[in-house]
Amino acid sequence: MIRLRSLPWLAACLSVLPLSMLWTAPAVAASHHFEMTIEDVTIQVADGVNYRAFAFNGQVPGPLIHVREGDEVNVKVTNLTALPHTVHWHGMDQKNTWKMDGVPGITQKAIEPGDSFTYTFIAEPTGSMWYHCHVNVHEHVGLRGMWGPMIVDPKEPTAEEKKVTRDLIMMFSTYDSRYAEKPGYGGTPMDESGMDYFALNGRAFPLTQPIRVEKGDVLRLRLYGAGGSTHNLHTHGHSFMVTHKDGHALPQPYRADTISVGPGERYDIMFEANNPGRFIMHDHVDTHVTNAGQYPGGVVTVMEYAGVPMDDWYAWKDKVYDPNYFYGESMKKPLGMHNHTGFKGVPVEKPRRRGGK
Repeated sequence: MIRLRSLPWLAACLSVLPLSMLWTAPAVAASHHFEMTIEDVTIQVADGVNYRAFAFNGQVPGPLIHVREGDEVNVKVTNLTALPHTVHWHGMDQKNTWKMDGVPGITQKAIEPGDSFTYTFIAEPTGSMWYHCHVNVHEHVGLRGMWGPMIVDPKEPTAEEKKVTRDLIMMFSTYDSRYAEKPGYGGTPMDESGMDYFALNGRAFPLTQPIRVEKGDVLRLRLYGAGGSTHNLHTHGHSFMVTHKDGHALPQPYRADTISVGPGERYDIMFEANNPGRFIMHDHVDTHVTNAGQYPGGVVTVMEYAGVPMDDWYAWKDKVYDPNYFYGESMKKPLGMHNHTGFKGVPVEKPRRRGGK
């Protein structure tokens, strides 16, 4: 067996290949078996702001589920919280598996505390899909981080998809600090004006992370409206092609530099990193770049090109870098379910009963 460590030139070449060149097409569809818990945790949304979440595998966003078109997906979900939940597989057709759609009172009974339910379905159609709770969605999805990405690779990627070298996931959401420690409340129409923290993959700037690139990288950003607000992503220094809507390849991709992503929507955008420097990427709904009304905050990241010096005054000069904050490293791994420790919350201690039990 050839070891890459003995052939450093080969390892270096593989590291810069487009992701599509590392794909292998199996002769038959695979069958995946995953286990996922729903846990009561606290996550840090911003400096000084901790928020109660009902988190898949204890993390927000939930783990990345990455499969291929036509694969069989089996997910055993165990509810470790004190409230009922379900999981809806947003975007999946559920042909002949309608009872796996995850809607309480319609396709199944809710998963009660301590119980488990196994979802089984075929991964189709392809694209940027996701999963989320379908119980009390105004709170559980809108405020409590009950969502995660599901990517279904096509058997035959498009020509543009084959060029991609960096495949990243960006999920937009909002928080209302009045209900940070009040699970079971919030997210109603009367509360809409109270949304005061705006997040990218569960956190607000400066707790978000930069996107570090090399000149010549081809980026694919998968944008998700995971919360209850509409977000308008704007890229400085670069325009992009909008290539997919809700997972589906557009027959006529179009160029833009700002895109609106509403609740439940997904857009895929692609562009080449061809303008070295440092460029902010942010929500252009102006209130969404604040934390409790203070600028800067909210939905902000920065494209950092390799070789550009870190100035002393740069906001993220001493940033502790998490290369998997946008699931870019997980997207390079073999198909499967991928957790990320950087998204983990702190488990909420259950009150002890009298007698210490």
